[in-house]
Amino acid sequence: MFYHNKLNMNNHKFLEKLARLIRYYIITSTIEAGSGHPTSSLSATDLMTGLLFGGIFKFDPENPDNPNNDRLIFSKGHASPLLYSLWAAAGKVTEEELMTLRKFGSPLEGHPTMSFKYTEAATGSLGQGLSIGLGMALNAKYIDKLPYRTYVLLGDSEMSEGSQWEAIQIAAYYKLNNLIGIIDVNRLGQRGETMYGHNLQAYKKRISSFGWETILIDGHNFIDILRAYKKALKSTEKPVMIIARTIKGKGISMLEDKNGWHGKPPGKHELQNILSQLGDVDKNIKGKISMPENLSPSPYNFNSIKENSFNISDKPVATRKAYGFALVDIFKDYPDMVVLDAEVSNSTFSDIFKEKYPDRFFEMFITEQNMAGVAIGLSRRGKIPFVSTFAAFLTRAFDQIRMSRHSDANIKFCGSHAGVSIGEDGSSQMGLEDISMFRTIPDSVVYYPSDAISTMKIVREAASHKGIVYIRTTRNETPIIYNNDESFPAGSCKILRKNENDFISVIGAGITVHEALKAYDNLISKGISIRVIDLYCIKPIEKKALLEAVKGTKAVITVEDHYPEGGIGETVCCMLSDMNMPVHILAVRKLPKSGKSRELLDYEEISYNAIINRVLNIYNSSQTSI
Repeated sequence: MFYHNKLNMNNHKFLEKLARLIRYYIITSTIEAGSGHPTSSLSATDLMTGLLFGGIFKFDPENPDNPNNDRLIFSKGHASPLLYSLWAAAGKVTEEELMTLRKFGSPLEGHPTMSFKYTEAATGSLGQGLSIGLGMALNAKYIDKLPYRTYVLLGDSEMSEGSQWEAIQIAAYYKLNNLIGIIDVNRLGQRGETMYGHNLQAYKKRISSFGWETILIDGHNFIDILRAYKKALKSTEKPVMIIARTIKGKGISMLEDKNGWHGKPPGKHELQNILSQLGDVDKNIKGKISMPENLSPSPYNFNSIKENSFNISDKPVATRKAYGFALVDIFKDYPDMVVLDAEVSNSTFSDIFKEKYPDRFFEMFITEQNMAGVAIGLSRRGKIPFVSTFAAFLTRAFDQIRMSRHSDANIKFCGSHAGVSIGEDGSSQMGLEDISMFRTIPDSVVYYPSDAISTMKIVREAASHKGIVYIRTTRNETPIIYNNDESFPAGSCKILRKNENDFISVIGAGITVHEALKAYDNLISKGISIRVIDLYCIKPIEKKALLEAVKGTKAVITVEDHYPEGGIGETVCCMLSDMNMPVHILAVRKLPKSGKSRELLDYEEISYNAIINRVLNIYNSSQTSI
């Protein structure tokens, strides 16, 4: 029998029966798997049963991508058995499919991934779901202008994560009354009691002080649960946090409120005893989710916007500034773009876009982890987020960045102020790990433009690419070296200086390309010809293109304003590993300090002087050996 879920406080008896079925699915699937998190799933079962099947949630199960659907994110991703069991109760997953939980090749993975079609975003690294939900709520309220709501199931343990409080602040700032968090306060974490145990007032005090409406409930009382959701729907200006007291392992006496059962199902020999505790389970009942409205997202109105005109002259321009010009330049071609910045937009120059299109720019303040999570949420709703801050500060968001790939996110990250060449600000501001970091992301593209024209072209390339892209920009102004008709496809490089009798290939990117060109001019006067190659795309590299670029030279020198580990030198070594050609890596090897840009490039031996010295050493050695 099907139950049509109209908002009715008398339907809690049916919901209790449905919750019993869901608990049955949770316990049988995890016992069959021999692993998983049944107790964390059981504690939130009533909360989620009430949400999906109590007349609150609006969702078209036949069209998970419907832009009008409410969204549900399991920030406590280890409760995935509950997520899968909810959809089994809705008739969209069979009991046989549930028994494949955690098995190789099954879409029902240990934590939610995009292989399960009702997963909104990959979760499991705790403390990220609220930021993702924030991105979806921003999209609904300010971009698509649709009435859907975003719900985020949170664990009490993960409320210790700083990223949660970054999200809580920003959600209140943007008055996201369409964002509803549900904290499953089940008291027990992985190794014992959580920070506040069952003290709901402690959560209320903290969260309400950030500007959220808070609702305290018994998380196993359906009248309480439905009343709380109904109240949350009436919020006009504030995001809402439902703080629910629950029992870990609820419904199974041997598990209820017992420490030591986190991530550990009972054995198969205990199944019959457990099922007897559940009572009668009716496998014939199904919960039906209410359908959403049929509305269209709001398109962007370009009518009042004047045409853009950014003509790059032959004067030096910082690539970070060209990035801002490029964002404005491409927006009409990519109207799903959204730009985020972490309170440094006047340094990353994303404020050029902000001035032109303020309603598509969102200030994230200094919350880099949250900013990356928000970008995931926006991407999952079909937007193309461009995310910028200093390259050094993206490192603190690396967990969110790596998880974005597991959500099949389409995000463009820009790290400015890269390397020691930024000068006087000192080592804390110098991005020296970022190339390595983004290279580790599967299928990522990593660009490092050397002038304004290449930057403009590369930003457009990034927008057209589906996936994770990183663009590294430079603080200082750099000369223009390219013509407007140049193209910069992923996987290739540019040969800037070439001669038949080139002795060595010097490969640089960004700032070091200009150092290599200066070295070329000096060495050519000494009768030594070097080939200068701009590795503007560090990942991917087409091996054929790189081999062709260095062909005929006797050695390679790579020069990078980055630590050697995971940088340009290691990339080139990997590509040329089967060739009998030595590769000399000039990279940042000393702990940097404040100083003039030129002083630091010399100090780290990545300047044109260092290139000249290395070339001369190799050249003189080769002459001696002859």
